[in-house]
Amino acid sequence: MSIKPSHYEQLLCQYSDRLTAISLLKQHRFYLEMLPSLRRPEESLITIPLPVVKVRQPKSLSESRLSSPNIQEAVQLPCDLAIMMCDPEWKIKLGSEILIFIHRPHEDFSHLLGRWRQTQIHLEKDYEWLMPIQEAHMLSEGGDKFYPLFVVFEHTLERIKKGLKGSCLPYIIQQSISEESEEILESIKE
Repeated sequence: MSIKPSHYEQLLCQYSDRLTAISLLKQHRFYLEMLPSLRRPEESLITIPLPVVKVRQPKSLSESRLSSPNIQEAVQLPCDLAIMMCDPEWKIKLGSEILIFIHRPHEDFSHLLGRWRQTQIHLEKDYEWLMPIQEAHMLSEGGDKFYPLFVVFEHTLERIKKGLKGSCLPYIIQQSISEESEEILESIKE
């Protein structure tokens, strides 16, 4: 059985919800332990599906004037979801960021790994997140560290799982999506 576009879409929709994102982190203990408060986990993270960052690049000396020291460019990251940690008491974004890469239909290992590498390139620069509307008031400067988490399916090719393991990249295997769930998703689209 191959991975269908609806499988990818369903996971993207599910993990965009904070509570479901927490259940994802529970499958990788190191990331779950990053949550600032296990008593109030849903207030301890922010999810951003298909995230966009403003990357700041210094102007070259020939373009430099007294007005603006940097050029900003909005870039959509090639990851599927960004999870930011935030302090539930102070409502401020903290330094750790987890980037989720869901295996897409017809995507082989080199493309999946390439999305992670491209994300690393973007986030090595000075950047800030375009936050969801309800968190737009938060300071959204780039974090101290960002971590990847790959989500693959039971039916994902073994070479992809082996490649992730060989690259020492953390991944979880998503159990099969039921046909009933798939039909519900299809009816929503219509």
